[in-house]
Amino acid sequence: MASGAFNRVLSIQSHVVHGHVGNKSAVFPLQVLGFEVDQINSVQFSNHTGYKNGFKGQVLNEKELADVFAGLVDNDLHKLYTHLLTGYVGNPAFLREIASILRSLRGVNEKLIYVCDPVMGDDGIMYVPKELLPIYRDEIVPLADIITPNQYEVELLTGKQIKTETDIWDAVQWFHEKGVRTVAISSSELGSKDTLLAYVSNRTAAAGTEKYRLTIPKQGNNLIRFTGTGDLFASLFLAHSALTNYDVGATLERAIATLQAVIAKTLSFIPKPVLEGKVPVTSQQRELKLIQSKADIEQPNITLKCEKL
Repeated sequence: MASGAFNRVLSIQSHVVHGHVGNKSAVFPLQVLGFEVDQINSVQFSNHTGYKNGFKGQVLNEKELADVFAGLVDNDLHKLYTHLLTGYVGNPAFLREIASILRSLRGVNEKLIYVCDPVMGDDGIMYVPKELLPIYRDEIVPLADIITPNQYEVELLTGKQIKTETDIWDAVQWFHEKGVRTVAISSSELGSKDTLLAYVSNRTAAAGTEKYRLTIPKQGNNLIRFTGTGDLFASLFLAHSALTNYDVGATLERAIATLQAVIAKTLSFIPKPVLEGKVPVTSQQRELKLIQSKADIEQPNITLKCEKL
């Protein structure tokens, strides 16, 4: 595998003291794959927001974000970045400040790749302020090189429900027309009761559009939903797109292989009564076993292959 030694990522996402979401889910895999990662934490929380007794912590505002970035600029450090990765953002002004940062980064490196994970919701529930949606749709998406939404986020951004595979490709086309080169949908509910379907489409002026589908077997009892998987997928997709020289089929295969291995590892630590549905799963048990999956991040075992469409 090629090294990511000459790649440096600026990752602007949430941070938790305990567990693996946001930067805690994204930074370690990138580092394991050889990438330098500089992180700005949009929030610092004790744990993710799904814990039954809540969470404590601080939220970075847009002025503080601009101030941190200004320090990087003052020392010419902003010239080092090859990639910008963004995930959870909780307020509109902060999101707009990210767009300003991106323009500054592209001003000193026009080849900088922006990977946008438009974290807004899942399973039909929006968990960010609704004011973020038009900013993502009209201001952020057109700036992205790679975008990694889930099915619900695709529906929010395009304003159309996804019921069929034709709907998926219509939605992908919407992103391409906005200027996004690569659209990666890590999972959709279009498979069977036992499978999920992932999709990726890459469009360039020279080669036209490449499309791939990947069928993913569901793991566990379908009662357990993991947090941080989308953040992990976005970081893996960033890494492998660079390491494969933008072979999006191979990138999707590697990202999903690691994701599946991490989920399998996490399930292996969950007590049997929980897996059988006899005892409710706790938020702590659903935390991804990322550190224990280091070997699967370094060398993904690819058993699921993409179908070129």
